[in-house]
Amino acid sequence: MPSPATPGRYDQGVYDHRGQTHGRRRPRRRRVVRTAAILSAALLLSGAGTYVWAATRLNQEVDLGALTGRAPRGEGTNYLVVGSDSREGLSLREQRDLNTGSTEGRRTDSMILLHTGAGGTTMLSLPRDSWVTLPPYVDPDTGRRYAAAPDKLNAAFSLGGPELLVRTVERNTGVRIDHYAEIGFAGFVSVVDAVGGVDMCLARAVQDKDSGADLPRGCQTLDGAEALAFVRQRKQEAAGDLGRTRNQQKFLAALAEKAVTPSTLLDPTKSLPMAAAGLDTLIVDKGTDLPDLLSLFEAMQEAASGQGNQLNVPVSNPDLRTSKGSAVKWDERRARALFTALRNDQAIPAR
Repeated sequence: MPSPATPGRYDQGVYDHRGQTHGRRRPRRRRVVRTAAILSAALLLSGAGTYVWAATRLNQEVDLGALTGRAPRGEGTNYLVVGSDSREGLSLREQRDLNTGSTEGRRTDSMILLHTGAGGTTMLSLPRDSWVTLPPYVDPDTGRRYAAAPDKLNAAFSLGGPELLVRTVERNTGVRIDHYAEIGFAGFVSVVDAVGGVDMCLARAVQDKDSGADLPRGCQTLDGAEALAFVRQRKQEAAGDLGRTRNQQKFLAALAEKAVTPSTLLDPTKSLPMAAAGLDTLIVDKGTDLPDLLSLFEAMQEAASGQGNQLNVPVSNPDLRTSKGSAVKWDERRARALFTALRNDQAIPAR
């Protein structure tokens, strides 16, 4: 398993679930296979009945158009993809079996800024413990106003939901978010199970009491529960939250590869349950429709499979001591250069 990015650097090499490294080159065979897979997905949703069925299941509850004080528009398209710890859709027994706990509400468990445009596709993990500045906001429950203040990135989601999270990401990166997509624990588990599990090769055994991970070293097929435990665990990772983001990217590469295979897309017993599982707990913004989701999936599959950039935010201190506990401090100079490149849809600067 590859090491997480060292402080002050970010990785441009991409490691897949087999432990192999990918460059920026796009082999013709892979491009043809990917194109065929995306076309198959589009055809699957092109039937009027299926399209209407899927469209009616979209939960478009986030209103990005109502936000104020936003970052200016840049080039290309930016998605904020959030994995939340929402237990919605899980019974008490399922919560116990999945080691999710029974906390009400939802918090961020992972955050990815996904950029696509003429300059290429980049999947950028934002550690949830990143030390950032929250913009001024109004508590949606009490109506109380709060001034801008430093805090961890995941606090934005807890305090003000998706809207405050989007504003916080924009304030600290200068990158405008065009689309928002969030999936909870239940949807994640169901998607993995719907495709028949995901193949992973682990360089070492993974055991974590909190997440429930108990996976042997070597190649294996992870079911939904095992996959959730794997992407949630971080205490075994030397770099904590940074190590976990690397595992999440590694798993997404394997899931994307499995989801776009003809054996999955062209088999209604897999493709339709996969779509239903994702849509059941998926939350998007009001401006996101099915074509946008297909574009998001294509971009994520491209970045995760080694045909784009797969990065962590440059970090200067992974264990910054703050009033809120240990946090991740970004390397301001390198991070600013990275965000500027994304905003202008330019090539990622050399590390």
